[in-house]
This record gives sequence, C-alpha cells and structure tokens, in this order.
Amino acid sequence: MSDESDNPMDHPPEQPSGADEAPRFGRLLLVLGAAVLVIVAVTIASEALYS
Repeated sequence: MSDESDNPMDHPPEQPSGADEAPRFGRLLLVLGAAVLVIVAVTIASEALYS
C-alpha cells in the first residue's frame, strides 16, 4: 500500500544518473568540426576548379 501512495500515477522508476552512460559531446564536436572542414574544402576546391 505504501508503493501506491509513493507513486499514485504509476510512473516508471527514475533511471540512475551517472557518468557511466553519459553522451560524449567531445567526440560529437570533433565529428561536427571535421564535417564542416570537409564542406569548406569541397567548396574551395569547386570554386577553384570551376571559376
């Protein structure tokens, strides 16, 4: 009966927060930067080639 009073709307239990499965924003930032550099390089190369 105490479970119902603690959780009257039957929400799922909260997931533990910790650094074990934290997203790796540093790696994402590096990939994003590399993608921007590739796009810039393709743009400069195509400008040099076609103009």
